[in-house]
Amino acid sequence: MSRPPLPPFTRETAAQKARMAEDAWNSRDPVRVSLAYTEDSRWRNRSEVFQGREAIVAFLTRKWEKELDYRLIKDLWAFDGNRIAVRFQYEWHDAGGQWYRSYGNEQWEFDEHGLMKRREASINDVAIAEKDRRFHWPAPGPRPADVAGLGTDPF
Repeated sequence: MSRPPLPPFTRETAAQKARMAEDAWNSRDPVRVSLAYTEDSRWRNRSEVFQGREAIVAFLTRKWEKELDYRLIKDLWAFDGNRIAVRFQYEWHDAGGQWYRSYGNEQWEFDEHGLMKRREASINDVAIAEKDRRFHWPAPGPRPADVAGLGTDPF
C-alpha cells in the first residue's frame, strides 16, 4: 500500500501531507485515520505509548468519545527527508459543555511508501469560554479552504 506524497518531502509535499492528516482527523473516523499509518506504527500521545493500527483505532475511538465537536488545524513546522514536524491546535468540549483549546507539536517519521511509522505528540489543554472559540466550521468535516491556518500568532 502506498500513501503519496512519498518521501523525501519538499515544502509543498510536506504541507500537503500535513493537510491530508488534518482532513482525516477532522473526519473523526478512527479507521480512516489509522490507514495513514504502518501496521506497526509506534505512537506517543501525551503520556500514552502504544503500537499498531488496532491500538490507534482504539485510542482515537476513546479520544472522540470524550472530545466532543472536535475541530483541528495542523500547520507544517519543519521537514527533512522522511520526517515532518507540525504544530497544531484543536477545539473541543467535554460532556459538561466546557470548551478547551489544545495546543501541541507532533513529530512524524514515514516509511518509503508514505505511511507514518512513528508519531510523537506533545499536547497542552486550556479551558476556554465558548465565546472564545475560533474554529466554527461544520463538524465532522474538513476545514474549509477559506479558513486560514494558524498563522504567525497561534495564541
